[in-house]
Amino acid sequence: MKPIRLSAHALSYCTRRGFTAAEVEETIRTCPWEKVELGRLEARKELPFNAQWNGRTYAVRQVRPVFVDEPNEIVVITVYTYYY
Repeated sequence: MKPIRLSAHALSYCTRRGFTAAEVEETIRTCPWEKVELGRLEARKELPFNAQWNGRTYAVRQVRPVFVDEPNEIVVITVYTYYY
């Protein structure tokens, strides 16, 4: 199993976008991968949230890492989160 490394850019958004490295790794390891632009890949996972984010209450949070599958590791470029 390849290690997963979050880029400095992805790490800098953990707090601002509300995700953890563990959630990103779980998403990549357990969800289907889809091709996106520039040879990158993405995966999506919905997680129960039932909490407030930026002053509003949301039931679900979706984590969507965008990453590259390198020969020796998976490098996460960025991570998007969606609340609904």
